[in-house]
Amino acid sequence: MSREPVANRYKTNNINRLNLSEQIANSLRDMIVQNQLPPGDRIREREICQRLEVSRTPLREALHKLASEGLIDLVPNCGAIVTAPNAGEIADMLQVLGVMEAFAGERACELILEEEINEIKALQYEMLAAFSRGDRLGYFKLNQLIHLAIIKAARSETLLSLHTRLNARLYRIRYQSNLRNELWESAVKEHDAIMAALENREASELSTLLRQHLRSTWEKVSELMEEDDHTSSAQ
Repeated sequence: MSREPVANRYKTNNINRLNLSEQIANSLRDMIVQNQLPPGDRIREREICQRLEVSRTPLREALHKLASEGLIDLVPNCGAIVTAPNAGEIADMLQVLGVMEAFAGERACELILEEEINEIKALQYEMLAAFSRGDRLGYFKLNQLIHLAIIKAARSETLLSLHTRLNARLYRIRYQSNLRNELWESAVKEHDAIMAALENREASELSTLLRQHLRSTWEKVSELMEEDDHTSSAQ
């Protein structure tokens, strides 16, 4: 089966260029997350245009969006470069994100509606199905929807805005933390506990679990970074 060009998905009268640029941004995010565009790499516009079968104008709009999210840097006379945060920056961002999600968990237990809990449970089932299939990217996107639903349940636009911006910068990092099977399985168990605490509206327990979940992400990522460093040194 031939791959459908990105542009072909948007050939309707009421779809404008902005929608196309958003779709291109989504495709680029997936490439960054899966290391098809590794940290420090320059994004070659001509190659991306050919791969996605789009023109440069919506691609550049997509690049500006990713730059606003912190996933790429737009460097004068060089172009778009995939950001490469160092270990200290990653640890700092994950710690702050852990504080945000812990606070969100406490508020969500007080304010969340039963129908919202049921929606999150449905996402959890879909996520577990993706895990069973070995679909890492599908699992990751459902995982992110669950975290976002908890943030939204806290009923704080300020928190939602700050979390969205910081989490976007950690998009690739959070995906990379589950690349090894044993690390992936541990994340699934953590999510089971998070879901149980939310269902029971155990605010303190959920807050602790969410903070630990982000701390665990850093431990997994730092372990993978150390392995990469050892591999590079040995070569």
